Amino acid sequence: MSTERVFSIFKELNAIPRPSHHEEKVAEFLCEFAERLHLEYERDPANCVVIRKPATPGHEQAEPIVLLNHMDMVCVGMDDPENTPIEAYVEDGWMKARGTSLGADNGIGLSMALAVLESDDIVHGPLEVITTTNEEDGMSGASQLRPTFIQGRKVINLDSEDYDTMTTGAAGACLQFHEIPVTREPAPTVNQQWFRITISGGLGGHSGVDINKGRASAILTLKRVLHFVHLLCDVRVATLRMGEANASIASSAEVVCCVPIGGPAGFVTQQQIVTNNWLKFNYGQTDPHIQCKVEKCEPESTVIDRKAFNALMECLEGVPQGVIKMSTSMPDTVETSNNIGIVETRENCIFVSTHTRSFDDEVLGRLSEHIADMFKAHGADSHQVMMAPAWQENQSSDFLKLTSDTFNDVLGWRPRMVAMHFVLEAGYFVKKFPGIEIASIGPRIVEPHSTSERVELSTIEDIWKVLLEMLSRLAA
Repeated sequence: MSTERVFSIFKELNAIPRPSHHEEKVAEFLCEFAERLHLEYERDPANCVVIRKPATPGHEQAEPIVLLNHMDMVCVGMDDPENTPIEAYVEDGWMKARGTSLGADNGIGLSMALAVLESDDIVHGPLEVITTTNEEDGMSGASQLRPTFIQGRKVINLDSEDYDTMTTGAAGACLQFHEIPVTREPAPTVNQQWFRITISGGLGGHSGVDINKGRASAILTLKRVLHFVHLLCDVRVATLRMGEANASIASSAEVVCCVPIGGPAGFVTQQQIVTNNWLKFNYGQTDPHIQCKVEKCEPESTVIDRKAFNALMECLEGVPQGVIKMSTSMPDTVETSNNIGIVETRENCIFVSTHTRSFDDEVLGRLSEHIADMFKAHGADSHQVMMAPAWQENQSSDFLKLTSDTFNDVLGWRPRMVAMHFVLEAGYFVKKFPGIEIASIGPRIVEPHSTSERVELSTIEDIWKVLLEMLSRLAA
């Protein structure tokens, strides 16, 4: 069976907006998909959906196989992600999106699973296709699954992004939200110049996969500008909008602020040249299009109080950004990292999200607690949204050997078995479903969680062939 139907299903998915926390429409699509095929399905209160398909005749006694994906995506480059469909196109053997993230993470894997459900020509044992919610922003779907939601104990996870690897381990992660209390004060009205300072054009990227690539964080770049302005000027901040998603390296940031007319205003204007020179020197190779722009703007009516602004600046100075430690046992693998995903002014607070990752659950806990304590010391309310455990599969298991053998027989090479510095739901599945085994595979997806996200078409074809052969062998 060709991948033609995989691509057409992916096109259908990309017509359905599916940001994290807003998966109702795509969950409904999955249920209608099952109903059209007269397949049994279940939808839980968190909108996770499992669709069950009987085995190909003659393979009813085979062990049930689970195909795992998530239905949400990180929406970057969208002003209204809840209502924005994705326009995909093909160029030089890659599928890309126009001005937004593509949703190949994890839409391609989900499209494969649905194509298997739809086909009458694919040999397989009993199948359970489970699609979870909010994988990208807290994994609340996986964390709330009932222990009886799936019966299978061999899982093919199609949410891997490194085509030539089999992911057999993933870092644990802690997502935290911090809220620095804010008092809104009337903005100064006499002898003030208002500015909008923006950082844009950063490459951004996945805060796990790309965290060791030395890319600029637009949040810390703008914090640097504000730091120098704050040192020499009586700056008052009205609004902050930094970052795009909790699980992404910030590619853009914006602040609206005012300073006294005269020397201070001139100093702020100069920051465009100063910062662009600094960005070119430090990030010219990693982020060639990142830039700072300082422009005059209309006044705002209120500003945040100085105490809240100072607290934010001190917390951003103290919170680590990027790689904290490389692994000594896994070459070229990040062991522990942290990323500041979003900073924004809200009605009564400044909201900050931090995403901490580590293969060592104890280190993860201590570092997350340290970050929370830092915010709390400055009067903030910090709460833990997600604490996902690290996961490490037994690399000598028969299931992983079958997966590796299938790659070798179908494609002529064996995938590397690696542990990745992104978070997979596997940690929750191992805890909830005793005895479960997981092999994570997928096509080559580059720059996920960014407007540069793209998937290599030939690798989709290859993973599709591997998947079908694996299902056939497992059925036997």
